[in-house]
Amino acid sequence: MDATLRIIQAAGAALDIETIDIGESVYNRGQQSGIEPSAWESLRRTKVFLKAPITTPQGGGFKSLNVTVRKTLGMYANVRPCSSLHPYVATKHPNMNLVIVRENEEDVYGGIEHRQTQQVVQCLKLISRPGSERIVRYAFEYARANKRKKVTCFTKDNIMKLTDGLFHKVFDEIAKEYPEIENEHWIVDIGAAKLADTPEAFDVLVMPNLYGDVLSDVAAQITGSVGLAGSANIGDHCSMFEAIHGSAPRRAGQNLANPSGLFHGAQLMLVHIGQGDVAERAHNAWLRTIEDGIHTYDIFKEGVSKQKVGTREFADAIIARLGQEPQHLPAARYAKGVSLNLAVRAAAAPAKKECIGTDVFIDRPNANPNDIAAKIASLTIEGAKLVVIANRGTKVWPNGDPDTFWSDHWSCRFEGDGKPFTTQTTLRIIDALDKAGFDVVKTEGLFTFDGERQYSLAQGQ
Repeated sequence: MDATLRIIQAAGAALDIETIDIGESVYNRGQQSGIEPSAWESLRRTKVFLKAPITTPQGGGFKSLNVTVRKTLGMYANVRPCSSLHPYVATKHPNMNLVIVRENEEDVYGGIEHRQTQQVVQCLKLISRPGSERIVRYAFEYARANKRKKVTCFTKDNIMKLTDGLFHKVFDEIAKEYPEIENEHWIVDIGAAKLADTPEAFDVLVMPNLYGDVLSDVAAQITGSVGLAGSANIGDHCSMFEAIHGSAPRRAGQNLANPSGLFHGAQLMLVHIGQGDVAERAHNAWLRTIEDGIHTYDIFKEGVSKQKVGTREFADAIIARLGQEPQHLPAARYAKGVSLNLAVRAAAAPAKKECIGTDVFIDRPNANPNDIAAKIASLTIEGAKLVVIANRGTKVWPNGDPDTFWSDHWSCRFEGDGKPFTTQTTLRIIDALDKAGFDVVKTEGLFTFDGERQYSLAQGQ
């Protein structure tokens, strides 16, 4: 952070810097969110946040502060440019120059998880139409403003037909508003393979949160180093800028770390606040420094690099080259005086929503689906009938396959028996199952919208 601020201030950035503490030191003071009320006040007042990497523990402990800040302040668009620096930084993809626009608030990153049985935990994947519309429109507006020629969408809607299917549908709808920009859709697995093998085939990519998180790191790494890339988190009211890479406490205080990731985050910040000329000046000096072979340890390579330097010395070298441009690499040029048209469009008329049933999930270890069905059949439940039992999404009754693996987590699907299916019907089902000794862990309503089924069938149903 110190190196980054020295460079951009030397380049002429007009900044009034306010410093706040977040992350581990705040957690250790007993603030479970990792950020104090005074820090929130600062963020809401300044509306811009240049954040150094912070640690999030794996598997337990406090929740990701990155996610908390992004979601609390509505930073819905994560923008990560990835360009190769061949031949100065080793890469198998010398012509790579793409931008990943990642949805930043939804998907499984809601972090809504529950343990429901001894054997099964769940994570909810939430995709909304407004959230999808905002990020897809941002991707097309970004492409238009930066004279990019193509926007590509990655989803897995051959499997997740409702959630990823909605994202893909919105992409196709919005793409029609930008006829001058080519558009395409890839299933994320083969798209990821193509990205890793032929990244020059892509220009701007837009995708849901999880895919975007994974693949933006992949894209950054195959340019030569994930440590070089910066990231913007854009919201309507506040925006955060950072390095892509996470924290590395073992490198702290040793004058070793490459500041380039955070530096590139700062360039995105300068463009965002209308100081694109300063960003160009700083970025081009950085490119010239890379060309001159002055490299930190992580990208130093004998025969290519000329001098291995520390964090401070790398910053000094960039400052010494302010006013210069690269001689071989493309010079940085940022769009000026261009605003993105992100106005919210009128929502379509609401569809008619009708409940036709419910899925009731039960915890029942060492059970047999035929026995579960037989016991439920012995119950009297007004207005409902059992139609299928599934285990981890696969039909196991009626006519289940004996080779299907069973856990202790069962989904029992009830539908109406000719009468309207109401909340009271669901409550009668739960009451009857509870009295029969079943451990009910959750329910999910089965709905149609304008008569179209909007819930998944079990595999094999």
